[in-house]
Formats: sequence, C-alpha cells, structure tokens
Amino acid sequence: MTAERVERRLAAVLAADVAGYSRLMGLDEEGTLARLKAVRKALVDPTIACHRGRIVKTTGDGMLVEFASAVDAVRGAVEVQRAMADQNTSVPQDQRIEFRIGIHVGDIIIDDNDIFGDGVNVAARLEGIAEPGGVCISEDAQRQIRGKVDSTLVDMGPQSLKNIAEPIRVWRLQIGARSSSAATKKPAIEAALILPDKPSIAVLPFLNMSGDPEQEYFADGTVEDIITALSRFKSLFVIARNSSFAYKGKAVDIKHVGRELGVRYVLEGSVRKAGGHLRITGQLIDVTTGAHLWADRFDGALEDIFALQDRVTQQVIGAIAPEIERAEIDRASRKPIRSVDAVTECYRGLAHLHSPTSPENNDAALQHFMNAMAVDPAFPLAYGGAAGCLLIRRMNRWPADIPADDAQLLAFAERIRELRTDDASVLTAIGMPLFYALVDCDAGIELVDRAIQLNPNCAAAYVTRGFFKVWDGGSDTAIADFEQSMRLSPRDSYSVTRAFGIALAHYNAGRFGEAANWADKSVRAFPYYISGLNVAVVCYVGAERLEDAQKIMADIRRLSPNLRVSTNMPGGVRSPELRMKFREALLKAGMPE
Repeated sequence: MTAERVERRLAAVLAADVAGYSRLMGLDEEGTLARLKAVRKALVDPTIACHRGRIVKTTGDGMLVEFASAVDAVRGAVEVQRAMADQNTSVPQDQRIEFRIGIHVGDIIIDDNDIFGDGVNVAARLEGIAEPGGVCISEDAQRQIRGKVDSTLVDMGPQSLKNIAEPIRVWRLQIGARSSSAATKKPAIEAALILPDKPSIAVLPFLNMSGDPEQEYFADGTVEDIITALSRFKSLFVIARNSSFAYKGKAVDIKHVGRELGVRYVLEGSVRKAGGHLRITGQLIDVTTGAHLWADRFDGALEDIFALQDRVTQQVIGAIAPEIERAEIDRASRKPIRSVDAVTECYRGLAHLHSPTSPENNDAALQHFMNAMAVDPAFPLAYGGAAGCLLIRRMNRWPADIPADDAQLLAFAERIRELRTDDASVLTAIGMPLFYALVDCDAGIELVDRAIQLNPNCAAAYVTRGFFKVWDGGSDTAIADFEQSMRLSPRDSYSVTRAFGIALAHYNAGRFGEAANWADKSVRAFPYYISGLNVAVVCYVGAERLEDAQKIMADIRRLSPNLRVSTNMPGGVRSPELRMKFREALLKAGMPE
C-alpha cells in the first residue's frame, strides 16, 4: 500500500453475498447472472445510495459497502432484505436469490479504492453466519442502533468467528414484513430533496480522455471551474463539487443521480488534453424525462481553457434558462488569466487537497498553490487554495510556524481585496481560517457574507457562516445555514463535519440531549478529528453523559498525548462564555490543566 494514499477511520461496514450461489449457478448460470444483475441495478444499489452507503467493491456473488453510521447500514440492509422477500414470494424456493448480510462498526484502512482492517474482517464473518434473507450485526453495531431502527434484535450470544481471535457477541435482526405504508413510502433522501423553484443542475466528473492517468487532475480541475462558473448565476441552483464528485469513477444511472441530488439537469462529458490542444465535450440531460437537451464539443488551444469553459457554461444556460439576461451572463463570465502554467499548478494543488488528508498531501498542495502565485500573482484561486492548506494544518494540529501562518493569512486577505475577486469559494477559503485562527474574525465574517451575497450556491460559504455563528454562541440561525449547505451538497463526503456544528448549536440553545445525539453521529463518522471530539466532550458533559465524555477524552489523549486544556481550546470559539464552558468541560472529562 502506498503510504500517501492510505487513510484510517472508523466506519460501519456491510458485507453481503448470495446464499447458495454455487447451486444457483449450477442450475442456470446465465439466468442467475442476469437476475442478480437486474436485482442489483433496480433494488440493491439504489437502496444503498439512498442510505448514504459507498459500494467499495463487488464480487461475483457479493459486495462490500462502507457507511458513515451503523444506523444507515442497518436501515439499508433491512430495506434490501424486505424488498427481496417481497420479490421472492412468487419465485420457487430453489430459484430464489437471497442475500446474507453482516454489519460491524470498526477500524478500516482505505487504500486506493479498497478497504481493509478489522471492520471488514468481522463484517465478512458475520455475513457467513447469517441466514438466507437475514442480517447479523456485532455488539458494537448493536450499541449504536438501539432504539433507532424498526426491527427486533435477537441476542445470539458470543460467537467464535473464523480467523477472529476473540469471540464476538452477535445479534440477529428479525426483519419481518413491510407494512403497506412502508412498502409504498419513498426513501427519506428522495422525499427530502424536492426540486428547487429555479433551474437546478449537477455537473458530474468528466472523463479523462488523454490516455494519461497523470492528466486526471486536469479533467477534474476543468469540471470544478465549470461548476464555479455555473454557481455564479443566482438564477440557478447548482450542486457543490464535493457531492458531484461522489460519483467519480462509477457507472451511474443519470435519473437516479438527479433524484438523489434533487436536481432536474445533469451535465456530463469528457476532457482531452494533448500537448497544447484541448477538447471538451459535454451533454446535458433532463433527468425528469431522460431527454438529451444538447451535446457538443469545444476545441481550442490550451491557452483558451477559460474561454472554452465559458462556452460550455453558456450552452448550459441557453438550454435550461434562456431567460437569464445578457447582463447576468456578462457578470458571471471570467477574465482569462495570463498563464496556463498557473492553471496547471492550481489544478495539481486541488488534486492533492482532495486526496486523503495527510501532512504530505497538504504540504504538496500548498507548494503547488505557491508555485501558481509565483507564476501569476493575480490568480485568486491560488491564494484561496493556499489559505485552505494553512487551515487544514491548523485544524489537525500539525507542526507549523503559527505566527508565520497568521501573517500569511493576513497577506492573502489583503491581496484578495486588491484583486477585487468575486469568486465565492476563494472568499470563503480565506475567510474561514481568518476566523478559525482568531487572526481577524470580523474580516473573516465580511468575506464569507460577501461570498454568499455574490454566490448563493456556495455550499462551503453556508457551512462556514454556520460555524462562525456557533463559535460566537449562536444556535438556530446557524442550523439553518448548515441545512442549506447540506441541500446544496447532499452527497458531500465531509458533510458529517456539519454535525459537529449542529451539535454545538443545540448546546448553545440549551438542548443538551439533542446536542449529544448529534455529537454521537459526528464522532462515529470522524473519530480522529480532535476539534470535533472537543465539541463532543462539551456536549456530553452538558447532557450529563460524563462516562461518554471521558471515553472521548481518552481518544483525544491517545491521538495527541501532550495536549493540555491551555493548548486545546477548539479553533474559532470567540465567545468568552463558550470558551469558559469548553474549559470546564475539558477539565471535568479529565484533560490536564
């Protein structure tokens, strides 16, 4: 495994296979494969997606799926098994496709597109002891779903599993039949994501047609720029980059993508970069009808990249919102920068930023952004990217020259003012660390407010403003910002970090039980994020869950043994009253002074 691409985290893992697969294949190999493929496409894959699962890999008769929470994993498994039971009622017993499912919450290692570790091993063994059509879960998973799923749990006691050192207590879910109302009810994610009252669009990652994997960063950067260009139109509703890129490398059903993201239109395409020549192709689909509204290709010199991207953007505008005034189109059009080398450096920096978070990736990204500044000092994206790197370094408590970083942030903010940029993502990227590091909170607020005014589609700006509010002691208006960010980016792999913000908002409002529930969600998804774990501690203390607060404190001390209360105040907390509450909670949970 290549160290720079390895990530470790806690996750809910679901393992599934087809009971009696060899027998079914012996009876009718082609028919079994066709039926299994149809079941997956029509039922299994959409259900997993609706419950926010990520299919890591599939085998001939099975699959491995990662979920952010055990609740999502169990609900998805139950829905699949109930639907399969309904489907099998008219199928002879010896011809039925029946899944066995195992679920465990544990540590996993992510390497490229695969996962390993105890979380995977235990889930696979639990699947092996499940009955056809059944679900077995570990005690770790059972603790997290108690009272949260509509299924009865049967205690199977400690079970000795193959190649697992110690016996594990296992629980079996009694699936039961679906009620008529449940059978007809749409998945929650579809019910929640109704179409906005203005044209709505998602731009999927474009295919890299260059024949060179190293050019992947260029295709991704091109798509990010097209998303940014579209999002500047206040007359449109545009899904954020992180949610669009959740589909990267996957064969997708465009109609399903539209339902899942709550948009009417989807843009897909490809990028080919060869020497000094660039070709962008695109096709726009109305997912409500499946109709292709247009398809075209755009050729030009590499130096024309922004002009080509603007042509794609204007084609989209003309197809879905022709009533948009020429003046708005002109305002949203970019001025081409002077150097393609600066574009390339920024795209390389973005590729490292979107890779698994590590000091090495962060440092590499920062260097690329600094290179872009050196080539073109008037390129706003380079300053925003570099500020984001400094923020990530601060949030993860990585070694840094703090005074030098703070001075750099102030210099970036001043340069952005001089350039008078209207790029909301850049304004947000600089505003966030100014507040988080308490370098210039008022300037951070001003930049992010301006970002939202310029671009109401900027999901990052809403989540940032939400954090500003909770760090100042706010509550319900902050939750509204977090929710708007979620709607603009419903498939964002980092969206669960908003759960920390929502937890703190409920805490500020005195709703300690609700705060602790949100802290539960956030800790399960991000068990290594120290700033978030601090939020969980204060929420658990507020809810009088001192034992849970002490467990989280033990995790914090393992992650960073030298931390003290005096050096561990969560970034961004400006309210003196809230800072005092954090201090008292950290001490109560066992952190040294």
